[in-house]
Amino acid sequence: MRRNTQNTNKLRLVTFVAAFAIFAAVFFAQTPQARIVRLSPAAIPGLPANLVKELERRGCTIPQEARTKKSNNVIKGQFAKPGQTDWAALCSVNGVSTILVFWKGSEKNPAAIAPMEDRIYIEGFKKDQIWYSRGIRTVAKDFILRHYNAYGGPKPPPINHQGIDDMFVGKPSVVWYYDDGQWLKVAGAD
Repeated sequence: MRRNTQNTNKLRLVTFVAAFAIFAAVFFAQTPQARIVRLSPAAIPGLPANLVKELERRGCTIPQEARTKKSNNVIKGQFAKPGQTDWAALCSVNGVSTILVFWKGSEKNPAAIAPMEDRIYIEGFKKDQIWYSRGIRTVAKDFILRHYNAYGGPKPPPINHQGIDDMFVGKPSVVWYYDDGQWLKVAGAD
């Protein structure tokens, strides 16, 4: 009789472990990070074909800031100097997003700044209500100086072109400003 009880208990334990493994596989397959909307570079309207190809070659997807219906996290601006059109994209690979800046719209030698884990930017109050909150946008001299005057921080260099506002939407941000061959962090929104 005792042997039957031991076998029954072992069978229950094996059944429990198997059921838990199936539950865990289903539950963890739907982690909040897995539910971030990520667009293929080809799905971004207006993105030049050479940059689409380079972003795809790198395995990039573009994570979408969830509080807007338009595609986002790909911008263009004058990030190096006045009159030069550059592109920037938030490139997510293996759960880490990096801002890639393509000088003069060329796919060769982009700058890579601010790599951050996507999970840091996930918000939500319930398992079924989560959203991604990292966004980038082009900002000009007035934005940079207004935020420096309001919040302080390191004094920005003379501003003669645009910067990239790297936002945790609805929370503080930092502006990346390219000056003399390097990226500077200057005051963003607080």
